[in-house]
Amino acid sequence: MFMKEYPEIIRELREDHDFTQKQIADYLGTTQQVYSRYENKTNEIPVRHIIAFCKFYNVSADYILGLKEEIN
Repeated sequence: MFMKEYPEIIRELREDHDFTQKQIADYLGTTQQVYSRYENKTNEIPVRHIIAFCKFYNVSADYILGLKEEIN
């Protein structure tokens, strides 16, 4: 079974919640350019940002990382 990778997952979460890359980057304390690189898989996401995604979207780290399909 094919699981999604984190760039697709964080993009879908952002779009499903109607946020811009800039808004999420501001929440993470980074720039829109750095955040864009996460969605394009140019940069790996630091653990502190994975934790921030989990808290912000109320999802598990396993979901963000594409290790399970259930959100929590």
